[in-house]
Amino acid sequence: MADTATRTMIRTRSRKAYASFGVRPSGRRHPVVATAMVLPLAALLVVVFGGWDAVVTQASSVGVMLGR
Repeated sequence: MADTATRTMIRTRSRKAYASFGVRPSGRRHPVVATAMVLPLAALLVVVFGGWDAVVTQASSVGVMLGR
């Protein structure tokens, strides 16, 4: 019984925290929304860490493997 009460209390606090920031917790995001959220960070990481050459090399290798 105490375990259930603890979970309920945590869930209530979580909802209050979301409400204070004006955010509704939703179970899942649409894949397009998730992609739009991730792409800017991915682009920044590619630029900062110089990963573009690695991406081009891998894409080229896959293209050769597929016969293109």
